[in-house]
Amino acid sequence: MNYARIALSAVVAFVVSIPVGFLVNDVLLKGLYDANRTVMRADAAVMANLPIGFVFLLIGFLAFAYAYAKGYEGGSGAVEGLRFGATVGLVVLGFGIVWQYVLYPITISMAIAIMVDSFVELCLYGAIVGAVYKPVAVAAKRPVTV
Repeated sequence: MNYARIALSAVVAFVVSIPVGFLVNDVLLKGLYDANRTVMRADAAVMANLPIGFVFLLIGFLAFAYAYAKGYEGGSGAVEGLRFGATVGLVVLGFGIVWQYVLYPITISMAIAIMVDSFVELCLYGAIVGAVYKPVAVAAKRPVTV
């Protein structure tokens, strides 16, 4: 595995996620967030917790890129990354995101929006990681002459 490429692909996806997160959460889904405001932290509390979120987001991207590299099968990077992102997206939806609706009194519209957004973003980040990551070149085996 190429650890430098893993780190680079994770950082690139992390950097892209910042404006994507702003666009999705503060523009596209603003109305849904406003409608569910009573079950959410106040804006000041969210801002105070952002550093924690960003640290764990970067750790998540490093794990995501590492898992991609471990399973890399040699195909087209972006396409393979997209498939990987979709697979991770389904795992995240099944184990985590749907439980936000089960546990917290958010509207079904908010739950569906979070699920669709999470899946689409993970596909995007998978494609980015796949496009940036390049495996260590495997040396061609030379025939042994006797």
